[in-house]
Amino acid sequence: MTKEEIINQALINIETIHGLKGNWDINGQKELDGCLNLTINNKVFFLNAEVKKELRNQTIETLIKNNDQYKPYIIIAARIFPKIKIQLQQHQIAYLEANGNIYLNNENCLVWIDTNKPIEIEEKFRNRAYTKTGLKVVFEFLNNQELIHLPYRHIAEIAKTAVGNVTNIIKGLKEEGFVFQLNKNEIILKNKKELLEKWTNAFEYNLKPTLKMGNFKFIDEKNFYNWKNFQFNEEKTVWGGEPAADIITNHLRPEKLTIYTTETRNELMKNYHLVPDPNGNIEIYKKFWNEGNITNNMSNTAPPIVVYADLITTDDKRNRETAKMIYERYLEQNL
Repeated sequence: MTKEEIINQALINIETIHGLKGNWDINGQKELDGCLNLTINNKVFFLNAEVKKELRNQTIETLIKNNDQYKPYIIIAARIFPKIKIQLQQHQIAYLEANGNIYLNNENCLVWIDTNKPIEIEEKFRNRAYTKTGLKVVFEFLNNQELIHLPYRHIAEIAKTAVGNVTNIIKGLKEEGFVFQLNKNEIILKNKKELLEKWTNAFEYNLKPTLKMGNFKFIDEKNFYNWKNFQFNEEKTVWGGEPAADIITNHLRPEKLTIYTTETRNELMKNYHLVPDPNGNIEIYKKFWNEGNITNNMSNTAPPIVVYADLITTDDKRNRETAKMIYERYLEQNL
């Protein structure tokens, strides 16, 4: 959906479903998209508006700043995930979805509707670059950008996939402007910062859930606070998420532990005294990267890109702050 389509759909739905009248004005703050004039009980609210297709955790800080700077402010989106809505409400940020769901707490007026089914929109990650296989290959490109200069069969060997998949993935990246053909035989990555952002978003929804082995806890719960004393088989098992960030930055005290591994569930339970627990504070995922292509991480942590993605996609402010530190120290210089 384009911004115009999102606005039109939202205005139609809030009027036809809820009887609220809205008008759109393209004039307003030049940094934003326009102004929404919303009539509720014969009172008109003038709201500086920004329009997005979807909202992600890593955009929350920007939205908070915009809400402070451009009051009264509203974010209009095709779709807003429930966890994001909670954060917007906590920061008193008004929002309107294309399906007509709305939250506005302004001038002694509270409007909160969340009963409409999300509108089906074109899937953002249909491009082959954002499938499970595609994300693994794109990760290898982001982690080691020299890889893209190799013949496709070599790329396929490193990413452990078929040559045909590599061909389709690179074609998808070309379509979105992330790969540029220098000449007949040479291509390069472009717009790498944007590519990292898209990879991070797609990793959260398309790949990471398929890697999860489950939630666990230590048999002796005191071991949670002594996690740094655990000696992993580092060829197979490493820290991710909050513990990896603490190791890398010395800035974050973990409230939950994330592990990436090639060990089996039985091996993990035996070697590290773990037991399955659906509410456990240890999340374990299968490793998906090629260790031979990793050039910039400590031996006992996942690569910085993975740790960054683990943190920036959470709704925890501490995690997002630490993710920015990792980005500035380890990722920004190569993008």
